[in-house]
Amino acid sequence: MASNAFAGLLNSSADRHSLFDDAQGIVAGSMLAVLGVTLLSSAGLLAGGTAGLAFLAHYATGFSFGLCFFVVNLPFYYLAFRRLGLAFTIKTFAAIALTSVLSEFISGFVSMAHVDPIAGALFGGLVIGAGMLALFRHRASLGVIGILALYIQDRFGWRAGFVQLGFDGIILALSFFVASPFIIACSVLGAIVLNLTIAINHRKDRYIAM
Repeated sequence: MASNAFAGLLNSSADRHSLFDDAQGIVAGSMLAVLGVTLLSSAGLLAGGTAGLAFLAHYATGFSFGLCFFVVNLPFYYLAFRRLGLAFTIKTFAAIALTSVLSEFISGFVSMAHVDPIAGALFGGLVIGAGMLALFRHRASLGVIGILALYIQDRFGWRAGFVQLGFDGIILALSFFVASPFIIACSVLGAIVLNLTIAINHRKDRYIAM
């Protein structure tokens, strides 16, 4: 009986992820997102999406990024539940909580003394995009912008990456209050890389597993 239950946790198919599939996808996506955020932060850059809001709060208040990231997401779980269901909400909460916790402790394990802003934008944007792609493919997200982007893609067929890029532009425009034009330009480059990674690779007609 126990072996059958364990086998059920591992049993996946072409159109449905197993519980183990989802767990490793959420852990891997969160770890990649934290690594990307570390690259951006070490280069003094900002980000788009909910991470961008957390960066703004972090730079403006001095509170840690992990705490700001967790708090700014709190009001939006109701939207996730209403629009995309309980399973999506639970997995998104798990991804956000894990990302927040890892962000608090990664500095004790990974130290980056110098990251060029342009290199940080290119590599940080790509790594975060890969992390979010992993989460999207397991029906999870890293916050409200990702939730809205997925909902709009499902509802209207607009690419999630392009939708998120529009929101990111608004968030990065607010960054003029806390960063120099060069840093903002590099942050925009990172947002473009991130969202192109999602837009090109996240297509329902190419990946159907739920």
